[in-house]
Amino acid sequence: MEIPTTGLESLRALHQDLIALEDGQIRTIDKLCSELEAHVEAFKNLLDRPSKSDTSRKKLESGTIQIDESDYAVNKEFQESSVQLADALDLDELRAAELLLDAQGDAELLGRSTVVSAVIGFHEGRQFLLESLRMLLKNAGNPDCEEPLRHAQRLIIEDILEVKDGPARNGSLYTRKCLKAMADIEKWIQALGERYQGTLALGQSMTVEYDEIMSFQQSSLAQQHESLGAIITYLIKGSYTSIEDFLKLLEHMPIIERWNHITVHYIPPIAAFTSQYGSPDSGGSLREARMLHKRIMDGNSSSPWALRNLQAAVETWWLAEYSGWYLEQHLGSPVQGADLEAEARSRSEAFLQALTDGAFQCTLSVCSRVYPDDVYDPARNGLTEYLLRDTSPLPTETAGTNGLFRDLLMEQMESFINSFISNMPDTLRQFQTSEDDQRKKILGGVPPQARSTLYDQDLHLERFLVIIAYVFDHRTEAAESFWADPDSNLYGFLQWASKRQSTPRVGAFCELLRSISRGEECATAAHQFLLDEHNAKSARIRRSSSLNWSQIFSELNLYAAKVRETPTSSRPPIRYGGKSHAGDIDEPESALMLECYLRLMAHICKESSVARSWLWNHETFKVLDVMFTLADVSVPPRLQACAVSTICAMLTNKTLETGFCVWTVMDQWASNPSSVVLAMSRAGKSITPMICMEEVTFEALSKTFDQANEFICLLQILVSPAVDEIGLHDVLPFPEQLGGSYRMSGIEPYIDFVFGKIFTAKPPIVDDPIQSLLLTSNVLNFAATCLAIFNENLVILADRSSIAVNTAIEASTLDTYARLHPFGRVMEWMFNDGVLAALFAASSQDINAVAAASPSSPVFLTVLRSIEVMNRIMDLQSTYFEILRPLAKLQTSGHRHAPLNPTLASFEDSVATNLDLVVNLSLYSGLGNQELAINSLKLLEKLSTSRRLNASSTPASRQHPSGNRLIGVLEQHGDLERVRTSFILGMQYDDRELNLGPGAPGWTIKSVMLDFLTHCLTSSPDRPTLAHAILGFACTGTTVSVDPDGAFARATSLFHAIIQLAAEYPDGLDNTIQLWSSSIRQKAVRVLSILRASSLTSVLVMGELRVADFLFAMFLRQVVITPDTTLDGLSIREENFVQTDSISVLVQYLDQRCSLLEYAGSELRLVAAEGAPTLKARILSTFFGSTTMLDGTQLPNVPVFDMLDFLGVEFATPVLSPLSNLFTELDFTVVQDPQNGTMGEVARMHFVEQLLALRLNEVRKSGYLEDPHEQEKALSDAEAFLAFFRVQENIRSLEDVRLRTLKSWSNLIALAIRHCDLDQGGRASLVLQALQIVMPKFERFAMESSPEAIVLAKLVQALLFQLDLRLSALSQSQVMEVADDRFFNVFRTCLRAINVPEGDMNLREVLYTICSWYLTSIADPSGFKTRPHNVSQTVKTSGKKTMDVICDDAYGGSGTCRASAVLFLDALTATATVEQSNYMIDSLARTNFIVVLVEGIGEIPNELRDSGAQDIPLLLTYYDSKLTLLQTLSQTRAGATQVINAGLFQTIRDSGLFSVDPDLGIAIEQPEALEKYYKLVLGVMRVIAAVLLSRGAQNQQSIEQTRLFLAENRALVVSVFKRQARIGSAGVGVDVDELVEIFVLLMTGTGFIDFEDQQDTKRQRRKAFT
Repeated sequence: MEIPTTGLESLRALHQDLIALEDGQIRTIDKLCSELEAHVEAFKNLLDRPSKSDTSRKKLESGTIQIDESDYAVNKEFQESSVQLADALDLDELRAAELLLDAQGDAELLGRSTVVSAVIGFHEGRQFLLESLRMLLKNAGNPDCEEPLRHAQRLIIEDILEVKDGPARNGSLYTRKCLKAMADIEKWIQALGERYQGTLALGQSMTVEYDEIMSFQQSSLAQQHESLGAIITYLIKGSYTSIEDFLKLLEHMPIIERWNHITVHYIPPIAAFTSQYGSPDSGGSLREARMLHKRIMDGNSSSPWALRNLQAAVETWWLAEYSGWYLEQHLGSPVQGADLEAEARSRSEAFLQALTDGAFQCTLSVCSRVYPDDVYDPARNGLTEYLLRDTSPLPTETAGTNGLFRDLLMEQMESFINSFISNMPDTLRQFQTSEDDQRKKILGGVPPQARSTLYDQDLHLERFLVIIAYVFDHRTEAAESFWADPDSNLYGFLQWASKRQSTPRVGAFCELLRSISRGEECATAAHQFLLDEHNAKSARIRRSSSLNWSQIFSELNLYAAKVRETPTSSRPPIRYGGKSHAGDIDEPESALMLECYLRLMAHICKESSVARSWLWNHETFKVLDVMFTLADVSVPPRLQACAVSTICAMLTNKTLETGFCVWTVMDQWASNPSSVVLAMSRAGKSITPMICMEEVTFEALSKTFDQANEFICLLQILVSPAVDEIGLHDVLPFPEQLGGSYRMSGIEPYIDFVFGKIFTAKPPIVDDPIQSLLLTSNVLNFAATCLAIFNENLVILADRSSIAVNTAIEASTLDTYARLHPFGRVMEWMFNDGVLAALFAASSQDINAVAAASPSSPVFLTVLRSIEVMNRIMDLQSTYFEILRPLAKLQTSGHRHAPLNPTLASFEDSVATNLDLVVNLSLYSGLGNQELAINSLKLLEKLSTSRRLNASSTPASRQHPSGNRLIGVLEQHGDLERVRTSFILGMQYDDRELNLGPGAPGWTIKSVMLDFLTHCLTSSPDRPTLAHAILGFACTGTTVSVDPDGAFARATSLFHAIIQLAAEYPDGLDNTIQLWSSSIRQKAVRVLSILRASSLTSVLVMGELRVADFLFAMFLRQVVITPDTTLDGLSIREENFVQTDSISVLVQYLDQRCSLLEYAGSELRLVAAEGAPTLKARILSTFFGSTTMLDGTQLPNVPVFDMLDFLGVEFATPVLSPLSNLFTELDFTVVQDPQNGTMGEVARMHFVEQLLALRLNEVRKSGYLEDPHEQEKALSDAEAFLAFFRVQENIRSLEDVRLRTLKSWSNLIALAIRHCDLDQGGRASLVLQALQIVMPKFERFAMESSPEAIVLAKLVQALLFQLDLRLSALSQSQVMEVADDRFFNVFRTCLRAINVPEGDMNLREVLYTICSWYLTSIADPSGFKTRPHNVSQTVKTSGKKTMDVICDDAYGGSGTCRASAVLFLDALTATATVEQSNYMIDSLARTNFIVVLVEGIGEIPNELRDSGAQDIPLLLTYYDSKLTLLQTLSQTRAGATQVINAGLFQTIRDSGLFSVDPDLGIAIEQPEALEKYYKLVLGVMRVIAAVLLSRGAQNQQSIEQTRLFLAENRALVVSVFKRQARIGSAGVGVDVDELVEIFVLLMTGTGFIDFEDQQDTKRQRRKAFT
């Protein structure tokens, strides 16, 4: 594959691949090596940029330029923009023109001007280049990287540095090139700042775009400067530099005047150089080291730096490394004339002088400031500020340092720390001793009451300890070096530093110990270190010789005792900073020390389960009592917060018992009855003292941030699920009787505190924005937890299932669970006006700040938590309003305050007045963060499908109906295009996702975006929704259109991105279709299918799909499914196929195919209707296996006929017996939605899991599972049943999609044959080919009477009905030979299918129609000639059961099935007549069906009168078919005999059908009733005529009965003759010619006229005689 070597996209691709390599997500390095080799020249050039030149400008002004060997004509506007860009970037004009040309596409996508887009692209390209080089250098030297990968990258580096075949000094030259680039960037940043300040000074107005681009350039240049610093560091570590490079850097440092983040970027290279050339372990020489030592140490006098503190820090780093040369004791000096002892003293003095000049302050400032500002740690920050109180702080920009650069910096500082501890132990001991003596003198000369002031004391060792804390924090592998070897220098340093500690040093050492104890292993090691019992002294001693748990406990107990000794009523007013009063703490740093104690304790307990268990079970130190004592209102706020934080740490992996214990102690602490005096001050209130004290406690906690924040964190942990819960969430997170002795049981006061006193506080309790965001995010985290732990399914299952939920759950009763659960009270607050305002405010943060924030930052967490809470509210509000709120009203006591706004009926009511939320959610979803995108799109989906919010935005006018209000708010804010762009970018396909799989953020974001679009479109497919607008449609009122100037018209909209995604996204890797990749295509195709099928968008979508050649692209992607097809790594024939995700892959793939087949059918119909023969021919060619591309190329594809492959695939269904005595009584129909009988698969499985868990609980509580073996058996049975249910769900899903796909395939086959431009012979060949494919599968499914059989039967019917079986048509073709056998096979198969036990009546109806077609076709004299087939014998061979089934359907079938069965019997009877067989007559007589037919005539009038108008046509059709059958039967002598013997004439007489008024007919509710009446009469008369003719003139019985019939119905006969003769008005409107002919026939055949004359003569004679 050809790798692009230029352009922003190629650099971005390289950068992403290198990131994937670092994360271990690249399978092969071949492609990466090709990319690196393609960019070697770019790496060599680095940041070189051609300057502006007159030649280039003149060339540009000429109007014609050449870019990439292509000539371009440029207009004046483009020339001016190029010059403007060249001036802004100090760049060659032609290069600027090239950038401008490349940026045109990005400008449209970003919604910015081309110049701004070009500036952004220019800097992004530089940054990608530098970061790629940084990662390349890092990976090449990473020992954790595989050696082949490292070797390949080292070769690339050698090419870049030109050291493979060139001199070694080329590496040094490249390093100096990087140093020069750093200096150039510094000048550029300064120039930008001066330009910006100049603009302000001149009072010139600045556009928003100008301000943004200036900020962007400064930020991007700073990042490039940072990357260069890292690159130089890795070049040094890779030994590609020389000592001259170090000297060059040292020459540059004195001119740096500003102490800022740019200066910090030089620290890693300097530190790396000191390690490289100062340490004896790096391979350098002592002579070079001594030369550098002189240069560095003399620099203070010869070339002092403007930043003396930084110079002092560099000196300490150098001295720590350089002193390693002199650790070995030698008899003589290694260098002639050197005095090693004097040099050692000089080094020590220089080090101490550097400390005096601020070396450690500088190092500590750097180490502390490179962490983000939003990492809030007040106690550590307090200690750091205390140690840096006299130091100039670094600016806030330093906190924006990249995490990778920060790690590199900490690695270099780690080297300094190791070297200082190992190489200069005497110096360490020296300034420890000095500081201790200094402190003794100071404290000895100051009275205790004056010790609250700060002292001028050296704190170098404390600073060093905190430096270590920052360097090793969050670096577990590095921290392990402290604990790996007890004989190591680092462990020895820990032991030394823990002894004879002053108060501030204790705090610093606690921070050090805390930083190196992350992770279970290190934290347990730290715990063991503090358990060093040989150092422990009496508990009353304030300081032991070494820091340990005993000392910590004694300090905490001592201070807690002081708190208890002072009565609450006599305590001074509470202060929320510093200490309470001087008597509480002996030394000014004591509060800081106690905070560090608590932080260390909290950290170790949180990280180490061993330490946590030990502390819970400690005999003398009662952790809860001490901590809640230290959380007293009189204690300094930050110390209170640390105490509460320690309780939180003790609750790590809490059990129910532990949580209940803390709740009980905390509730007693909050309602401390010792403060009765405070309660009594509230005179006139009938309120208990404990309630009053509770209010006082909450009031105190709400005063400062630290207290409130930590207490809310504690509440959140307490309501979180315990580790020993089974996942049902069926237990209250607190004791049910909590607080019941003095108020209503429960935790409502705590919830009211969180939302009433903190979240809605006016004014807010904090002004600092970071603190405010932290507090808000923790409040929302508490709210989300309270909502998440409520199991609404318990209420549903209690209502629907037979399980006794009241006894099965862990709570005492379901009523108690619902009444006391925090869910109810939190939901009440969620509908409070103040809470809603704060909630919407939390979700509305600056989009740029959120985009730039890390996932752990307060602003990001606040937004995320607010959206999570809103999602929970939307999910649970129906349960709250329908169940919990009525229950709360019934049980509300008189003094209980309901905070919610009663006018709000749903959360959407509040959103309706805060529609900016929709804008924010839309923008958040496009920021690229996976978790934020998922939550934002879920909430946006719910809001977009809400009827309340999808109403019109404004009252509709006559001319312009209003649009969707959600679309309106996006358009009003002007953010619609930005949202569209973010969705388009999220939908771009990147083949790197294939390496990452479903873990790739890009894949997840695509998935949730497509889900959002699908749900929105499905909820309202025929009205404009937010999804339509985002897709690119112009939405106006109830219609959508295409903006001629918009992205949709230019084919760059989201809709077109989805087309491309569906057409190009791979189904998997390594010849296997994978679940995660297939799902993206399936979802994309689903979106397109919804749009295509909707009447709102169908016309527009079909046109765009045709332009994109989507049909042909999708057909080329189809593959044939066989039993050996690999799906998600498993072939279909594998036994466990249906138990894995592989079956889901098959479901997704078939769903894609179903959509494709549906679209193909729609396109073919449309093309045929439009009369486009060329396109139709191309489509049909694709259907039959050959796709013609636009350039005429012919590509093979899977023919449509082969796409029935999925019906031939069999898979093994494992036998998983779900039967168990425990679960036999469970009714699993309760897991379905009662409204439609269905539910999503995930929801169903969740319900089943909970149903099984409840049943297990119920049985366990009944005492049936006391034996552990029985418990294991019950759990095993539950898992087996769950597995069985999951398999059934998988099979059900597959069967559903298989049936839908089959319907689509059948419809397409019928359409393709109908619209193919072939003669009758060719069409007949296609039909026969289709029948050959279909019939085996049809026979299989028909024998099983499955739904697929009906679909296939209808297809067979459609295929057969398209044939013209005239002899002249088929005789000219070559298909006549096979057609007969093929059709007869169809007939026999249908007969067998009719006889299937418990078959489907709808299927039999189609089968009757097919069989009737066949029999009619072979009986047609003009049809094709068939070989003789004895149909009667075939029917007889099929068994008597066949005739029984047909007769049953003909009599009692539903709908049109009766008529179809009768018509089939008629066709069989007619065929039997031709074959001279009496089998049909005998069979019908045997089943008594002839009698049934005859008797049916008698019921005609009554049935017609009793039927509704809508049923009459179907009923008349049925009568017509029965009369036709009777007529056919009567056409043979045997049949006529059976009919007349069945009582034909008596039945007709009894029916009264012929005795009604011939001018009115039967009174039926139908128009043209008289015509229908005569049609019925005609049918009956045909039967009579057939009977008469068949029995012959010699059958006197038939003649007499017919004569009698005519005589009895003389009036009707006369009326018919009058109508035929048109005598009077009776002759109008009804055609009775055939009826007249039959009457004439009967009269003639029976001699009725002569007979009547004779009867008249006889009557006259009788009269004469009388």
